[in-house]
Amino acid sequence: MTRFAAPIAEQIWDMKYRLRDADGTAQDATVEETWRRVARALAATEQDPARWEEAFYSALQDFRFLPAGRILAGAGTGRAVTLFNCFVMGTIPDSMEGIFQSLKEAALTLQQGGGIGYDFSTIRPRGAEVRGVAADASGPLSFMDVWDAMCRTIMSAGSRRGAMMATLRCDHPDIQAFIDAKRDPARLRMFNLSVLVTDAFMDAVKADAPWDLTFGGHTFRTLPARDLWNRIMRSTYDYAEPGVIFIDRINAMNNLAYAETIAATNPCGEQPLPPYGACLLGSVNLARLVRDPFGPDAGLDLEELDRLTALAVRMMDNVVDASRFPLPEQTVEARAKRRIGLGVTGLADALLMLGLRYGSAEAAEITGHWLRRLARAAYLTSAELAREKGPFPLFDRDAFLASGTMRDMDEDVRAAVAQHGIRNALLTSIAPTGTISLFAGNVSSGIEPVFAWAYTRKVLQKDGSRTEEEVVDYAVQLWRERFGDAPLPGHFVDAQALDPQDHVRMQAAAQRWIDSSISKTINCPEDIPFEEFRDVYLSAWDQGCKGCTTYRPNAVTGSVLSVASPAAAPPVDLSEPLHRPAALEGQTYKLKWPGSEHALYITVNDILIAGHRRPFEVFINSKNMEHYAWTVALTRMISAVFRRGGDVSFVVEELKAVFDPRGGAWMEGRYIPSILAAIGGVIERHLIAIGFIAGEGLGLKSDPKAESLRPAAGPPGPACPSCGSYALRQVEGCLTCMDCGHSRCG
Repeated sequence: MTRFAAPIAEQIWDMKYRLRDADGTAQDATVEETWRRVARALAATEQDPARWEEAFYSALQDFRFLPAGRILAGAGTGRAVTLFNCFVMGTIPDSMEGIFQSLKEAALTLQQGGGIGYDFSTIRPRGAEVRGVAADASGPLSFMDVWDAMCRTIMSAGSRRGAMMATLRCDHPDIQAFIDAKRDPARLRMFNLSVLVTDAFMDAVKADAPWDLTFGGHTFRTLPARDLWNRIMRSTYDYAEPGVIFIDRINAMNNLAYAETIAATNPCGEQPLPPYGACLLGSVNLARLVRDPFGPDAGLDLEELDRLTALAVRMMDNVVDASRFPLPEQTVEARAKRRIGLGVTGLADALLMLGLRYGSAEAAEITGHWLRRLARAAYLTSAELAREKGPFPLFDRDAFLASGTMRDMDEDVRAAVAQHGIRNALLTSIAPTGTISLFAGNVSSGIEPVFAWAYTRKVLQKDGSRTEEEVVDYAVQLWRERFGDAPLPGHFVDAQALDPQDHVRMQAAAQRWIDSSISKTINCPEDIPFEEFRDVYLSAWDQGCKGCTTYRPNAVTGSVLSVASPAAAPPVDLSEPLHRPAALEGQTYKLKWPGSEHALYITVNDILIAGHRRPFEVFINSKNMEHYAWTVALTRMISAVFRRGGDVSFVVEELKAVFDPRGGAWMEGRYIPSILAAIGGVIERHLIAIGFIAGEGLGLKSDPKAESLRPAAGPPGPACPSCGSYALRQVEGCLTCMDCGHSRCG
């Protein structure tokens, strides 16, 4: 039986991937049974299922091939679930009917656990004329607020956090408002934002030329391109968003440029997709393929890389047929093109075992060599599958061979595709692998550097107590087993020590052989000068990347990249009930619900523990006696929950999910579904202000007459929405909890 490398790996398997009955009874007794279940399910579409079941099982063993979590959790369960991680939804029509039909499709997809991407560039700008109704358009951001509220509601109804990506073209008249949207800490918290940057815009930036903002053939205004670029950079520097997607480069390099136009990506950016496109992900674990790690003969087993790649491509191709889809349009799109996203994880650990410093020219060169080998094996396998099973339905031989990816392929690969066609339109992508990398023994994630050699996590026990355990990077653990307490050599470099340009070098080296894109975060020090930060994006553009995402810890985003000691979190057992001191500080908010004669006054008092302010009690008062009974009940219930301690942010989400069947109300430009949801928004606003949560609120403002709060020092970054600990880190554009393994991206 496989021995898990660390307790966190076994916990992730038990919580996320182990098959259980509805009553919680485990059906997978061991991880081997999980692998067997997945292998059998994906072999079922083959003419010789028994043969391929054994082959697929061999690839999964020892965590060498890691299908995305949706496949591990769903394949072979018999449940009506999708095995695809994320989707880009259909083009949004510029009409009220079309917009809300798109909202419905988004809700259905999120309900099945799929993350979604949307391009809002097709919606007319704020203030544009709406013919026939004598009104002005509210613009794409107002509808993004509606999407955001919908996603929070879907999240409140289930256990998985919703994930969405919103894109807007750099020439859309509302682009400046889009860039600034995340300056409001309570707005669009369910979205990642990215600007679609065109080649023409980058040329205009470099030439310091004017730039037109247009829609429907009409120019709304003109501004200096460099000013707009600097606005994007300044917002990203201050608030970590928006990201940048080089959309013309993506479309020019797309194998399917003859059959589709891409305008959006999945939430973490590694899969640029057409309308109704779906991303299917899996990763070869390079850390498990190194022979003689740290020894004189250290090297990657390239023959095993070829073998695993071939099996992975076949398995993932079978997923296209085995999976269900939330919408029929997604089924049609996936099966017409059969795109998959095979990538790698454990790259940084593999480099360490070979004695190479991540970010060095030599490391970038060998990364390119390994990924070229993977791409070659993937394309040859897909061509062989086309000979056996037929090419993807939209295959056009001449157009495909002329695509950007195929122009770089070896002649024997081109010959195989020319002779047999190819089974999968696109084959490679590097995805966020935070959870599956922890599951595989805490190997380095994707193509990211090692975040930390070791850290301490708190583990919640069955009796409610917490114990501490050390989680060690996979390569560091191998070093300790071989060399004991010998100090780590100089080529061991972690994310905190790297220059941002080292990140760009590695991303560019990988991108050449990845036909889709790469999810990667370029970590920047907090004190990096703005001009140097801006150069990171220009370097990414100049070196051929398809996009760029950075993270600079600061007072707004939180220092989620800090390697925290156990003492970094509030040194208090938050599972114990809190006791009320004689006096508490707080704030009173005035809430005027439309149609109600009397306002509600909501007071939230806080308790200070170890320098951290947290909510302790709530009082809700009104002259309206119709509200008396339920406001008293709500006051007592919320206060009782707050006094129990722990992560109490779920109270906000539960309140915000309440819909009044008689209808809600528009407040400050946003639709609030009920008066209880409005109260939830007020409480959330307060929790954001004191630094207790990162903020996903409704944006309701406090009474301007109320005394402003001056919060104590907040916690070290946002709390994990799953376990409540302050152990989140940003990797590959995705927050991952180092205590429980929760990941927004799966």
